[in-house]
Amino acid sequence: MKNTFGLMLGLLGLSLSTAAMAAWNADWATQQKITLETASIKEAVNQAPVLVRLHSGNFDFTSANVDGADLRFIAADDKTELKFLLEKYDAVNELAVAWVVLPQVSAANKGLAISLYTGNEGAKAASDAQALNDPALLARFAFSENGLLKDSGPSQLTASGNATLQKAGLIAESATLSNGGLTITLPNAPALANGGTWSVWLKPANVPQTAEIFKSGNVTLKMAGSALALQAGSASTQAGELKAGQWQHIALVFQGGQAVVYVNGQAAGQVAASDAQATTTVSLGQGLAAEVDEWQLASTARSASWLALVTTSQGTDANMVKVIAADAEEAGEEGEANYMGILIDSLTLDAKVVIGILGVMFAISVWVMFSKAMMVVRTDKDNALFLKRFQQASADDLLGLDKTGTYANSNLFGLYKAGLREIKKREHDGKVSLSGASIDAIKAAVDADQVRETQRLNSMMVLLTIAISGGPFLGLLGTVVGVMITFAAIAAAGDVNVNAIAPGIAAALLATVAGLGVAIPALFGYNYLASRVKNITIAMQIFVDEFITRTAELYGKE
Repeated sequence: MKNTFGLMLGLLGLSLSTAAMAAWNADWATQQKITLETASIKEAVNQAPVLVRLHSGNFDFTSANVDGADLRFIAADDKTELKFLLEKYDAVNELAVAWVVLPQVSAANKGLAISLYTGNEGAKAASDAQALNDPALLARFAFSENGLLKDSGPSQLTASGNATLQKAGLIAESATLSNGGLTITLPNAPALANGGTWSVWLKPANVPQTAEIFKSGNVTLKMAGSALALQAGSASTQAGELKAGQWQHIALVFQGGQAVVYVNGQAAGQVAASDAQATTTVSLGQGLAAEVDEWQLASTARSASWLALVTTSQGTDANMVKVIAADAEEAGEEGEANYMGILIDSLTLDAKVVIGILGVMFAISVWVMFSKAMMVVRTDKDNALFLKRFQQASADDLLGLDKTGTYANSNLFGLYKAGLREIKKREHDGKVSLSGASIDAIKAAVDADQVRETQRLNSMMVLLTIAISGGPFLGLLGTVVGVMITFAAIAAAGDVNVNAIAPGIAAALLATVAGLGVAIPALFGYNYLASRVKNITIAMQIFVDEFITRTAELYGKE
């Protein structure tokens, strides 16, 4: 019975462990976590579209199919597939934009997270062109390259007017308006009394301007200077201001006899709109010089939380959606990115070459500093031992110190032997008697050995000076070239989103960090070694003078 009970517990534990480890589908090799910060969404938003931006800093494009066909977004239960629209996927320039529809988003969903699966070569594309078409949507213009003025919403309309494609849009591509603006004709006139929402992302080229943002029937949202003004029927109101060169979300919401203007998710002006009437013709940007993106018309009043969701998940400063890099997940960092891994993955070829050269320079510098440090330590130790013996030597044994001990690392002992060698050359019948010329010759020979020893002490120090002066410049070269390549790639891709630029710029700066990492230790090491070598050189000069003086005193001719 006891064994049976233990076996049952073991099987239960195994099954629980297996369930915990189970993934959505084993055919997909890579799973990434996507977290959502929902604190700003006060009321629940059902069927909420959120924007997920993928770039080289948070996604490994080499692990996915070249067309992104294997991308799958799975709910927190790791079972339910979420509808999504892959609006852009550029594997060459490593940029992608996907709309993911979540069942519900609200502040109550703390810790909300979904998963992104990739790595299945045989997978077929699951992107749904109708994913964003909720029942309230009348028209949606994404201004894509394949259909600049085509409506991707359920009505499948075509806008008329003048617009040019801008590849570096807010979300993917955008449209640039110049004076003419755009106009669409809906199948039926919007019944504003029943509610409605007109919204667009807008980036004015300059301010002040006088133009119409939205117009239909007797409803007009104007831009006068930098200020917004709403005219709805017989009522009017001021409704905030716009800034030049910045993406701002503008929404006009009709509900309960009121018209409310929202700027970046915040109510900026409200007016009674009981007599407001719209026609089937709706225009955008008449007389306006600006970029526009994601123009939508809906037949219901979008909630303040829905508009807050738009701002926090789509804008240039959007911080709602965070894609956790796969290597950070593997390292178990609880949602914090592996920054060094991101930097290394984003390095350009030139930066890798520069950092490789700097790595070699660093290794050489460390070897020089270590070997020189060991040399000066051993030299100082043996010098101290020999100098003590020399200073204690009497006149009788001054010329016999080489027989009383060996000091392998003492350069003072080496100079002593050089002088002794010259003295022995002038020894006759076991006696030494030196003239002034002989003493000068002995000093010259010892001085020559001293110069050679000084050169030996300073050998390879030049490698440290090269590392000190050349390291930062090599690093700066890698950074400048890396930044140039990053901007060139962004220009080619047509996406200036900060999340796409940041990893490349940060990786380019890594080359400068590497250059400083080589130069700073080399600088400290060089100054330390130079001071030690200088002290040893001074000690040699003093010893030579002392040795020659004693020799002249003891063995010089009167």
